[in-house]
Amino acid sequence: MRSGLSLVAVAALAVVATGCGYIVPPADFSTPTPALSSEGWGGVVTNVSDSSGALHVDFAIVNSTGDWSAMNVSTSTATVTTTAGQTSDCATVFAGTSVFVSGSGWFLPPGFLMKGYTSGTTTDPKTQLLYVECAGVTKADAAKVAISYSYVTGHFNYYVPSQVFNNTMKLDLSKAAADAKYPIATTVTSLKITKVGEAITGINDCTVTLTSATRTATGLEFAWASTNPSQYQAYVHIGIPPVIGSDGILYGPYQSPHLSDAPITLAGGSASWSTEVAVPASTTGLYVLAPVETQQQKYFVDHVIDITDK
Repeated sequence: MRSGLSLVAVAALAVVATGCGYIVPPADFSTPTPALSSEGWGGVVTNVSDSSGALHVDFAIVNSTGDWSAMNVSTSTATVTTTAGQTSDCATVFAGTSVFVSGSGWFLPPGFLMKGYTSGTTTDPKTQLLYVECAGVTKADAAKVAISYSYVTGHFNYYVPSQVFNNTMKLDLSKAAADAKYPIATTVTSLKITKVGEAITGINDCTVTLTSATRTATGLEFAWASTNPSQYQAYVHIGIPPVIGSDGILYGPYQSPHLSDAPITLAGGSASWSTEVAVPASTTGLYVLAPVETQQQKYFVDHVIDITDK
């Protein structure tokens, strides 16, 4: 009881001293959000070819975990098995939703399919397609590729490391699907898809709303608005949300959502700001993947926002 009173007292003193900040319950640092399923991710081969004496396999990945999930590109490895049954390592592997930073990366909704992500920076983004290359093996000789990968599921809590799952994705090279449909491979009834103009509840019962999505010369500009019904001013971080559309590329280089600037939303007031993401004009059928700070500081719940009309 003494410990609980001390936390409340400290929080109250912080608000009086600074005149701003979060009013949140004490953070739960016990365990991360458990996975809804351990099924893992699936893979879809989209093309098999020979490239400078090496086997080259393009593929897409589908989130079959039953929850929001992120796959770490930097930990993925692969082996190839020939029609003769010989197995060897593949030197080049790009498999995942993004390269993780501080134990996390971009999360993809359950049932969504992607074939590439954005590396680089916000000022110099680069599209990285998912593929495997295996030297010393040809298309004619190759039978299967096995990709070992690691992933996390659920919500992102900056203070509590997510539970890491490991699995193996097996790709049958005789079955290439050049006509894969992006970004929704399977409809998941439990996944809520928000519309533009629809409020999302975040930390301290503040709401965040995507009010408009506008095409620009380089991509999309998003206008955001927050409202604060509480008696204390607050911040609601959402990072710089990425998008994914009909070409299966997750656009927007990853950075932890807690690092982005967020305007102060005054008590009983509102605030507005904008974010941008570089997207080719030819890419349609887009969805915004927005991590919204919820429940407590640096705890993020992901949301899908439909902008398929843009």
